[in-house]
Amino acid sequence: MNNYPVIHWHEAGEERSARWCSEKAMPPPKRVLVIDDRMTAEAAYRLVCEGTALLWRGDFQNARQLLQALARRADKKRLAHKATSPSAEIFHLHRQAQSQRARILGSLLIPFSADHSIPLSRAPDVRLACLEAYGPATEAYIASLRELQGLIGAFEWRKKGIPFPALDARIHPHYGVFAPIRSEYVGLIADAPLPRLVSTQSVAFDIGTGTGILAAVLARRGIQRIVATDQDLRAINCARENLARLGLANRVDLVQTNLFPQGQAALIVCNPPWIPARPSSPLEHAIFDPDSRMLRGFLHGLGAHLAPGGEGWLILSDLAEYLGLRTRAELLAEIDAAGLKILSKSDVTPHHPRVADSRDPLHAARAAELTSLWRLAVK
Repeated sequence: MNNYPVIHWHEAGEERSARWCSEKAMPPPKRVLVIDDRMTAEAAYRLVCEGTALLWRGDFQNARQLLQALARRADKKRLAHKATSPSAEIFHLHRQAQSQRARILGSLLIPFSADHSIPLSRAPDVRLACLEAYGPATEAYIASLRELQGLIGAFEWRKKGIPFPALDARIHPHYGVFAPIRSEYVGLIADAPLPRLVSTQSVAFDIGTGTGILAAVLARRGIQRIVATDQDLRAINCARENLARLGLANRVDLVQTNLFPQGQAALIVCNPPWIPARPSSPLEHAIFDPDSRMLRGFLHGLGAHLAPGGEGWLILSDLAEYLGLRTRAELLAEIDAAGLKILSKSDVTPHHPRVADSRDPLHAARAAELTSLWRLAVK
């Protein structure tokens, strides 16, 4: 934490300071006001909208209630707007509103001691969750209450895991690693016919493995050797733990690298971020792919890394097409420019809760979305 920035504020007639901790890469607040249970929600909302961060010194549970009150106020405009048709403009306005909401709710701050405990009355014990996300601390620090809630939620996901029928087991995501709660694409990988080449060259690559879910499915399908890559060390450690829990560690080699490992494989799978837009925080890199860099890198690297007769499997949603961020023609042109041909395409309808949420500004696009497995081969 010695590399974290320092924030300053005045309290009890003295100037104070502490490290600013944000895994979402939120910039340190420039103005900090110390508040407690006497602060009204209306006054707090006005202050945070003006750019003042609020350092809480009251009861922890009351801070939670204040955050809920701030969220209700921030959501009024969003809930009042209902999009009738999807478009790139609506998407960018939605992202802008999300960013503004995140800034407002991220302005309620709480103190932490050097052991990750919270020195407030009725505060929960979050030391293990903070240790997992931030690592060991050597001094007191400040973080947003909203980020702490996300951290606690991720810690619970890791403990209980996410069930996957294709594995008859659970996958346990780590903090900062994309949780594969949209499991429909896993079924596509589990059901697609394996390339005939696998029977003689039983090697597969899993590009951008994340939690290791697709590598595990391929191993359960009988592929003898899998190389799973990710450029994020957290993902590599997460996949290693999941594969060991499933008894598959001896079948999967984990490599920290961008895109492809060395060599060739009979099957190469990739589930890149589906939305060609800029992430607003490090935790969004699994969702947003600026200029489709990972998608293009995968497509244009397949030819060099596929063994003759092998297949590349691309998992991709068409949500970006309904949002006006990428056309089907552009995707097909990219596949063609990479020297690839399409063997088949299998689709599945998403079943996550947002599909049925008509209040979501992107509801029309989500309701039409399909997730597809594109089976590709070199021309």
